Amino acid sequence: MKIQPRFSLATALLVAIGTVLAIAQTNRPVANSTGACCLPITNLATIANNAPTNTPAPQSKKKPLPKLLDLGAGKCIPCKMMAPILEQLKTEYVGKLEVEFIDVWKTPDAGKLYGIQMIPTQIFHDTTGKELFRHIGFLSKDDILAKWKELGVNLNGSK
Repeated sequence: MKIQPRFSLATALLVAIGTVLAIAQTNRPVANSTGACCLPITNLATIANNAPTNTPAPQSKKKPLPKLLDLGAGKCIPCKMMAPILEQLKTEYVGKLEVEFIDVWKTPDAGKLYGIQMIPTQIFHDTTGKELFRHIGFLSKDDILAKWKELGVNLNGSK
């Protein structure tokens, strides 16, 4: 009869260790084949169900410009690879393209607002704030410029 308490204690200990390991595994960023990282959001199903399909970009009082919004994190490897590209686009296309980066690990509400499930995610908006295209994973400068051209936005002149 003394075996039963030991068995219960051992079972409880194994369940506790398994739970801790499962939680630790879920909160770890993992790269996948698209160059995206997992976004550690506790309830992705709720976000996916409530995600806006065409979230307009906030409008400012300046001349409306097409906007590239990159949602990522400062410690995500593909996001780090995107950072210099975003900076180049900001400086090379000043007055023609608005480029914004939001760190969703620092501001998780932004990830929820845009329905982000993986990072990095790039969202292309037109001058009215309408979402034109969404990409998940690393995106090169050439691919970004080609996508703008495909969407009918000429960054070297007017639309």
